[in-house]
Amino acid sequence: MDKPELLPSITREHMLAAFDDAEFRAACRGLSTRVFLGCADAGLVVAIEDGTARLEAAGAADLSIIAPEDVWQGVLAAVPPPGHQSFTALQLINPRVSVLGDPLSIAQARAALERLLEVLREALPTVAPFARDLRRIAGRYETLRAPDGEYDVYVEEAGTGVPVVLLHTAGADGRQFQAQLSDPAFHNVRLIAFDCPFHGRSMPPLDWDGGSYSLSQARYLGWVTSFIEQHAGGHAILVGCSMGAAMAIVTAATRPDVLRGVVALEPPLRSPGRRNPYLAHAAVAGGVHNAAYVRGLMSPTSPEAMRRRAGWIYSQGAPGIYTGDLAFYSDEFDGAEVGPRIVGCPVHLLCGEYDYSATPADGLTLSRLITGSTYVSMPGLGHFPMTEDPDRFRPYFLQALKSLTSD
Repeated sequence: MDKPELLPSITREHMLAAFDDAEFRAACRGLSTRVFLGCADAGLVVAIEDGTARLEAAGAADLSIIAPEDVWQGVLAAVPPPGHQSFTALQLINPRVSVLGDPLSIAQARAALERLLEVLREALPTVAPFARDLRRIAGRYETLRAPDGEYDVYVEEAGTGVPVVLLHTAGADGRQFQAQLSDPAFHNVRLIAFDCPFHGRSMPPLDWDGGSYSLSQARYLGWVTSFIEQHAGGHAILVGCSMGAAMAIVTAATRPDVLRGVVALEPPLRSPGRRNPYLAHAAVAGGVHNAAYVRGLMSPTSPEAMRRRAGWIYSQGAPGIYTGDLAFYSDEFDGAEVGPRIVGCPVHLLCGEYDYSATPADGLTLSRLITGSTYVSMPGLGHFPMTEDPDRFRPYFLQALKSLTSD
């Protein structure tokens, strides 16, 4: 066999070391594919066969990732530019990259390709995290009486003071806020995170028929306002990320009477691009694919262990719940329509630079539509700031809460 021709940015030794990464090998289980990585005049083929990978001379491939050499340099840099941070970012938003192949095969290989590019990237030094104590968190079940029915929902809370209700992202659950709940710095507010019905530890109601789940704005608003009134005592600060941020904005526009203010993390203007037929598909392992799909939205500078945990939550989502949530987040929500209707409710928007689902530019546009709102860009953060890098996110969140709790 001819010696594989490598990209100038990737040495043979570096690639072979990447093949030995434990997470990459795990992502390759059951996968059989040949992937070309290259430029117009240079490249290599990674042949993957059920847990193992090898280099081959450039030739026929099932999938191809083709980009100019300077794009590959950005992809492999320790701090990649936005749009270069992940395989899914290259596929969805980088106009200088061509990802070719059968869409089903791409979905099946997504986790392996996400991890391969992560491992090839120059490593960043690790930093000791702030001290946290999970014993601060008290968990319990509560009955939520919502307009569309009665649900048993799982609730976690910590601290005392002004109630702060935390809304998770589409397809996830309240574990996304574990770092804040366990952080003593938030002792002077009552942080309350709940798993929406059908999510995490909140089971479907017993009368559910097992059919397709779909979330509407009206249904979600009923859940959130009922929870605030029944379990937070009303007049709460509402904090949401992504889908939760969209609902926080909707609540500020329609039910400001139950709110003290809103902190919207990664708020969308509109986000139609999150639909993907392989989020719930019989030929794709949903837990593996969906965790990789959202991992592409994270900052490459976020600690690897925390990125892995953020994906872990998605790997445990029930079938069809993530894509069902997108009926609201991706299809129905329109910040340009909702934002101007907010009057008198303080709104703070916090946007991570690597987020391509709810971009910083869209967050700034949304802020300009909401009278009196504030906008803060968060360098080095992605779509899940509270989960993927809670230490970097910490000062932004503390400042937003301080502005809403100061008399």
